[in-house]
Amino acid sequence: MLTTERGVVDEWLSEFKILPEASITSYAASLKEKTTLVSALYEVIKEPQCELLEPVCHQLFEFYRSKEKNLRTFTLQFLPELIWCYLSLSTSRDLQSSGCIEALLLSVYNLEIMDEQGHSRVLSFTIPSLSKPSIFHEPSTIGSMALTEGALSQHGLTRVVYSGPHPQREMLTAQNRFEVLSFLLLCYNSALNFMPAPSLRSLCQMSSRLCICGYPRQHARKYPGVKNRIPVSSEFMVQLLTGIYYSFYNGEWDAARRALDDVLYRAQLELFPEPILVANAIKASFPQGAIKGAKEGTKCIQVEIAPTSSRISRNAVTSLSIRGHRWKRNEQNDTNNDSSDPGNLVIPEINVTSVSGDRIGNGERVKSLTENDAQHIQAMQDICSEARAEGKVEIRRQKSTLQI
Repeated sequence: MLTTERGVVDEWLSEFKILPEASITSYAASLKEKTTLVSALYEVIKEPQCELLEPVCHQLFEFYRSKEKNLRTFTLQFLPELIWCYLSLSTSRDLQSSGCIEALLLSVYNLEIMDEQGHSRVLSFTIPSLSKPSIFHEPSTIGSMALTEGALSQHGLTRVVYSGPHPQREMLTAQNRFEVLSFLLLCYNSALNFMPAPSLRSLCQMSSRLCICGYPRQHARKYPGVKNRIPVSSEFMVQLLTGIYYSFYNGEWDAARRALDDVLYRAQLELFPEPILVANAIKASFPQGAIKGAKEGTKCIQVEIAPTSSRISRNAVTSLSIRGHRWKRNEQNDTNNDSSDPGNLVIPEINVTSVSGDRIGNGERVKSLTENDAQHIQAMQDICSEARAEGKVEIRRQKSTLQI
């Protein structure tokens, strides 16, 4: 660690202790601009044997239990690096060096599972419905959904999934380790839009290291770090993929793509269905063309936005249009029946057709007109023409021979 970085960290540790309460809000807002301090703190966390690690962890905990949102976010940005240091030290059984990091992680966990009144917190998640639009889909693009009785009964209902209450932990063990770490990553993912670029990069690097350590891909990547395999859980990997997916479109395309491949590689080796499903879904959502230039800025996800105007076509068949069509047809029939001129009697042509091809309303198939039917119709027209010539109207009723 450089001397300048050590001096920045020492100044940061002493500055907050003498800071008055009236200046905490302005001080918390100014921490975003201290890039030198952030990089120096990363260097302290990466060196477990550094004597500044313990006071830094204590200071970060003081930030997190304060009521200032900016101070809590400042602590959360180091969470991926803290998790990686703790897991790597736990694998090497260096419990003495990981003691202060473990205490910080446990303290943040116990603070998050309790509300302000000291009761266990229960988290709720609303499951999206395909019948309602979201930023990921439009119901119109899925296709027509059958309006059955079951679908109508479920329409408009929302399903809520609850998580918790979570028990308090006094120490991290092999049984509860990833339960605590998964919950901490959930808290980190809930504040992803406040995380700076170094934090997202640290998340992607931590995901790659965890998933390839002790496997053949580590030699292909030429990573000289931990050589032992670090066990992971399925829920923990899903939380990693959530942060990786956000990093894709927020300036870390290359690191996120590498992390996604490594997480999918480890999930396939471990036969974890949930991470495999989420990773393949993320890959399927990528744009067709390759996005170049990872440092060009924030990338965008193209989605269809629901328009404000109605999508119903003017020629759409509705109950009102069918009713109006029937009224017009009845008026035309009444006008033809009330005609007072017997010499202008017009016999309508017989035309047997169906809308959908060869089927009529009752589902029976209509046969084409035979030659006898055509001769019968021609005879009826000849009789009417002779009657008009004599000045008389004669209508003969004959039994129809139309075969159906």
